Amino acid sequence: MSLDEELTAAQRCLEDLTRSVNRLERRVGAGLEMRRVRSDTDHLKESLSLLRASSPEPPGAGGPELVLIPEAPYDRELWTDVDDEGLGARDRRAP
Repeated sequence: MSLDEELTAAQRCLEDLTRSVNRLERRVGAGLEMRRVRSDTDHLKESLSLLRASSPEPPGAGGPELVLIPEAPYDRELWTDVDDEGLGARDRRAP
């Protein structure tokens, strides 16, 4: 999984946590403990945002760029100045 995908997954989990904290706050009320949970959730959002901003991998980069290799055979003229590897030179016999 790429860094961007990991950060996106963490963001989704944090959004779920925020929704759960909102529901819990409606049921329990806004006491001292709830304010503390709300503050911790806000700090997590801020920290994740800073982490995403400082990530070395640009968003959307999923890895190295793929290079397409054509199915057509290579031009034989490219290989006229080299020996067939493992077969010896063309004008000599193998020992």
